[in-house]
Amino acid sequence: QLQKDLEEVKELLTNATRKRVRDVLLAEKQKLELEIKNQPLLKPKDVAEEEKSSLGGYTVKINNYGWDQSDKFVKIYISLNGVQKLPAENVQVNFTERSFDLLVKNLNGKNYTMTFNNLLKPISVEGSSRKIKTDMILVMCKKKREEKWDCLTQVEKESKEKEKAAYDTTDPSEGLMNILKKMYAEGDDEMKRTINKAWVESREKQYKGDIPMDI
Repeated sequence: QLQKDLEEVKELLTNATRKRVRDVLLAEKQKLELEIKNQPLLKPKDVAEEEKSSLGGYTVKINNYGWDQSDKFVKIYISLNGVQKLPAENVQVNFTERSFDLLVKNLNGKNYTMTFNNLLKPISVEGSSRKIKTDMILVMCKKKREEKWDCLTQVEKESKEKEKAAYDTTDPSEGLMNILKKMYAEGDDEMKRTINKAWVESREKQYKGDIPMDI
């Protein structure tokens, strides 16, 4: 970057005609040359090794985890083979009152990240921590209030409430229909064939008058 700046200053110097402008550009040129001279020289191999050691190969987002809770803590368990072999500073967790993000640097040539935003309830940043165990990281979120969490994040809570609302209806047939729709959407081909068959048979019975039409 400094070299590019120097080249641009030299180009401006060749076109500058006014003494004051040339003096400013010359001073800047000398300053840049001094900075470049004082920079430590790194061989290409050293640069590559330095980047590799600090960044690893590429970044993997962690999606799998387990969690439980005590009166004082919410505990998140993340499995990572060999994580205990890393220097402690390679496993970093940053906490805020309603979030945390985990960064594991250069584990078997990869970086690993996990982010939890909009935690269900506030946590104590000072009281939260992480522990490195064999093939596992334990993230300890200190609860601000000793109360039970139904889930980890606000998004999970809203999702559960929407799902509950879909089935919580005063019309039993509507509730059954929502369940069947969900089963059909999530089921395999065999499940879909079974539901279709049951639906066709049900409609046929309705038309024949075997069962009341409002069921």
